[in-house]
Amino acid sequence: MSIASVMVYVDTEQQEAGQVAVADSIASGFEASILGVSAVAVQPPFVAEGVIIEQTTEEDLGRIRAALAEKEGWFRRVVRSAAEKVEWRWAINDPTGFLVEQARAADLVVVKRSSLRASPSHLFDPAGAMLQMGRPTLSVPERATKLSGDRIVVGWKDTREARRAVRDAMPFLTRASKVTITEICTSDEQDAAHRRVRDVANYLAKHGVNCEHEIRVHTAEADAGYLIRLAKDVHADLIVTGGYGHSRLGEWIFGGMTQSLLQEAEICLLMSH
Repeated sequence: MSIASVMVYVDTEQQEAGQVAVADSIASGFEASILGVSAVAVQPPFVAEGVIIEQTTEEDLGRIRAALAEKEGWFRRVVRSAAEKVEWRWAINDPTGFLVEQARAADLVVVKRSSLRASPSHLFDPAGAMLQMGRPTLSVPERATKLSGDRIVVGWKDTREARRAVRDAMPFLTRASKVTITEICTSDEQDAAHRRVRDVANYLAKHGVNCEHEIRVHTAEADAGYLIRLAKDVHADLIVTGGYGHSRLGEWIFGGMTQSLLQEAEICLLMSH
């Protein structure tokens, strides 16, 4: 299994390479194309007592187009992939919706991690996009500019999302020198958990993945905290898990593990929903 197309979301205001550098290195490593995506939403008209007080003008739209064009130039200068493998897509539209739509053209979508606080509709929501795209999402923390993927931790749970995450991460897992699979379970689930992670390890071994497996019984330590600590102990710079969440009353509600990892992990996360 391989990756042929890597997509990365670029904010018009960002100055550091960050997730773009990570996406570019992945694209180069797999000899894949890289697609930069950016969008700026038009602010809705401000209405008071039935009267439009302020609305977007042609001058405003011109400034938005200029900002997107400037960011395209920046993107093409930052990436080191061959010019014929670099593409840029932009829109004056809802950033999250535009990325979700464009994700059809990618094997992997790379985003910069941000707060899980509810975002206004005109701002990009990377966590919300992860739950809608139907593509694996690589969430890159602040200040990260590279991903070796040499050692990987898989946080297993016997769910659709975790199965998809393992399958989607296969291009990385097959290249890693060591993969550690762990399931956190209750004390009365230990035998079943052992069988589950052993099955996953055997499945990965058939694909040539060098992996070991373990289970851990729930303790006072938060599950996400344990995964983060395990990754540090085995010198991993990537955690693979299912991404859990749903929409309620127009807001995204995240599972406890997903939310904690996105808020606390200082390494890259590959999640599938």
